[in-house]
Amino acid sequence: MHPTDVRALIALMDARRAGEETTAGRLGRTLGLNSAGTTAVIDRLERAGHVRRVRGRADRRQVVVEVDERAVALGQRFFGPLIGQTVELLRGYDERELSAIRDFLNGVHRAATEGT
Repeated sequence: MHPTDVRALIALMDARRAGEETTAGRLGRTLGLNSAGTTAVIDRLERAGHVRRVRGRADRRQVVVEVDERAVALGQRFFGPLIGQTVELLRGYDERELSAIRDFLNGVHRAATEGT
């Protein structure tokens, strides 16, 4: 799977967990893609059965991109054990140490996303 497709799935799953609908435009802004690039990503993910285009709940005129349950299950199988082990590991740190870890990870995230 293309790295941009993985980033798109993560963004869509994050939005799903937050109870937010994601239009193609919003996904494109999140990924830093133009409309043609965003359409290509969505088309690839749709062909693979990972996402589907549906009408918005709040505004039926809008088309939103939803993650298919099979993609969620695949993500759980792949990342679930790592997430569980990471959560368990973090329980061993006090609040000061967790703050330092958060600062470090936020810095890495900023460095990785600069210019995207």
